Amino acid sequence: MKTTQILIAGFGGQGVLFAGKFLAYKGLVQNKQVSWLPSYGPEMRGGTANCSVVLSDMPVGSPIIDNPDVLVAMNLPSLQKFVDSVVPGGKILIDSTLIDAKVQRTDVEVFYIPATQMARDAGFASLANMILAGKLLKEVDAVDYAGNKETLEAFIPAKKANLIDVNCQALQLGYNY
Repeated sequence: MKTTQILIAGFGGQGVLFAGKFLAYKGLVQNKQVSWLPSYGPEMRGGTANCSVVLSDMPVGSPIIDNPDVLVAMNLPSLQKFVDSVVPGGKILIDSTLIDAKVQRTDVEVFYIPATQMARDAGFASLANMILAGKLLKEVDAVDYAGNKETLEAFIPAKKANLIDVNCQALQLGYNY
């Protein structure tokens, strides 16, 4: 029986909630027990945003995550706020384009991914979130990488179906980094 608690945090508008929703739907498609809990400030764009995702083989008792197994930090304030809450042995994924600080903890595994720059270079500047999600899928044994397109098709509205392939490309970039 395995449970993985993931906290994704950044500024509003970075796609924090979308990345969390993607992981939650991925869990649903793969018959996991899932919880997705968004949290954002009143500013929405530019304010703080984070979401908690729990992926488990057993029923999820609470959507609240105090000590995540995985932290995805998309900005420096988020890293500073949550770095010490990650469980020993946990993983931290950092958008190193926007965060030049280094994690001082030695009891966690840290991945520095220049996701924002990678997204710009690839021509989809707003998809750093999905590059980080792709890296998470590679480094964290919570859900399988296969079936990303089907997962995106399950929750992206039909009027935005043209964004499915580019999201898949961003996931692939992150996975291969």
